[in-house]
Amino acid sequence: MRQEISVEDAYSKGRTIFMGLELLVASGALVPRPETELLGKAALDALDQLRTAEPRIIDMCCGAGNLACAIAHYAPTARIWASDLTDGCVKAARRNVDHHGLADRVSVLQGDLFEPFSGPELVGRIDVIVCNPPYISEKRLEGDRSHLTELEPREAFAAGPYGLSIHMRVIRDAPQYLRPGGMLLFEVGLGQDRQVVSLLNRAKAYENIGTISNEAGEGRVVVAHMKNPDEPRASNV
Repeated sequence: MRQEISVEDAYSKGRTIFMGLELLVASGALVPRPETELLGKAALDALDQLRTAEPRIIDMCCGAGNLACAIAHYAPTARIWASDLTDGCVKAARRNVDHHGLADRVSVLQGDLFEPFSGPELVGRIDVIVCNPPYISEKRLEGDRSHLTELEPREAFAAGPYGLSIHMRVIRDAPQYLRPGGMLLFEVGLGQDRQVVSLLNRAKAYENIGTISNEAGEGRVVVAHMKNPDEPRASNV
């Protein structure tokens, strides 16, 4: 059964719970959803799989910083760089980082997707990129999903004509930052998992691409590994 959340109630209280952590919320940033816990748990599983002593993680489209804070809390050796475009999200994420005393391991930057990470420090050195992007089409936001923007910012939902514009850009640019064998994880909207898997396959930079389903059997997280360019490929002959 899909969990529901009262956005109005969360805003009135100024807080919500995400992966067992209290998160501060305010207008200008999306209220963290229970369904996004699947992505957070998948990211922690990815870290267990990679077995990196001090993993480096990018939380792209960080919103209120819920994923960055949860991952840092449950992976105490992880170093995380979180980013978002809007003032409201960056302010909310920084409040949550301070609220949980994580400022020594979690940096919140502002910019358009990978723009804040242009320096050499992170290029080719990231173990995991986790991304919960906007994924609702403009048409649906004008139609059956118009209620979503009554309390929360439109930027948290709108993702072009097909709801995949951010996924496409991240898939294109992530290989510059992921180390070989590193992992890219997305949250996707209902019914989008096959489309995102197809985009990853077409990019030719990823392998071991798969989908993680929720308790209802709906594919809500897509996972891919960065190919190792030095690894010999099996012949198709």
